Amino acid sequence: MNARFVVRKGDEAHYDQPGELAPGSDGLRRWAAVTEDDGSVHTGFGISKLAPTGSVPTHVHSFEESFHMLEGSVILVTPEATVHLVAGDYGVIPVGVPHSWHGVGDADAVWSDIFSPVPRAAHGYDTYRVPEIPAGAPIRVDARDPRTRSFGAITAQQMDPSQQSQKNLAQSASMRTALLVYSGISLKMMVDSDLGSVLSTMFMVQYEPDGVAGPHDHPLEEAYLITEGEVDATFDGQQFRLKPGDIAWAGVGCIHSFAATGAPVRWLETQSPQMPARHAYRFARDWTYLTDKLEETT
Repeated sequence: MNARFVVRKGDEAHYDQPGELAPGSDGLRRWAAVTEDDGSVHTGFGISKLAPTGSVPTHVHSFEESFHMLEGSVILVTPEATVHLVAGDYGVIPVGVPHSWHGVGDADAVWSDIFSPVPRAAHGYDTYRVPEIPAGAPIRVDARDPRTRSFGAITAQQMDPSQQSQKNLAQSASMRTALLVYSGISLKMMVDSDLGSVLSTMFMVQYEPDGVAGPHDHPLEEAYLITEGEVDATFDGQQFRLKPGDIAWAGVGCIHSFAATGAPVRWLETQSPQMPARHAYRFARDWTYLTDKLEETT
């Protein structure tokens, strides 16, 4: 059986010109960390770098594209808005929406991206060049401005359970601003259906020094980009120490677990397709419990 997971180390990252995935682009390089060659069906995950003088002409995809800015700044042009993105910003570009990217500043813009479903080489990577969209006056991401309703921004403060008072929130308190805290784990939703996504989600996860998620699997695919700290992870029984810059992917049915290493750790996580309303997690511990109970009656 082929492996149902991928682990890519950041210090071995290889950035190439994306070719048909970004037709006519100049100054763009991408680390394609998860592709269809890995057995992925719903997840194309990687990191893109655009030079300050670079650009990606207007194009559309037959997949959904979501992103999170890691370094630098870039201009994204869509029919809805021309947005000046900086580190911490994120957003979703729905299927079939024309868009272009333009470098600015004096350093590379760096962002992680998820394409769902996975782009297919046999179909020109499901990407099509279209007529240019005139750029407007760039605006910054503003959670309270409906012109940037497909975008958001995340800060370290938003991951701190003690900093969730209304005065510290960019929007009025609601599930849109909620921080989910459990078992030494904090989770902040970023891209989801509320932002306009229908095929995938993106969120930030933080484990406290004692944070643990026991062995489990999902009826969906997950990808992870470690941004701070280190975490011990297992995928189908194989153990890995993941560090900043490392990327991992777990396919449907891959049993995986995570444990902090005595210090806080944070990573960006994606799920595709979106989580079902029920039975999204299958924890081995719970079904082992049933096995034990059944043995007691025999």
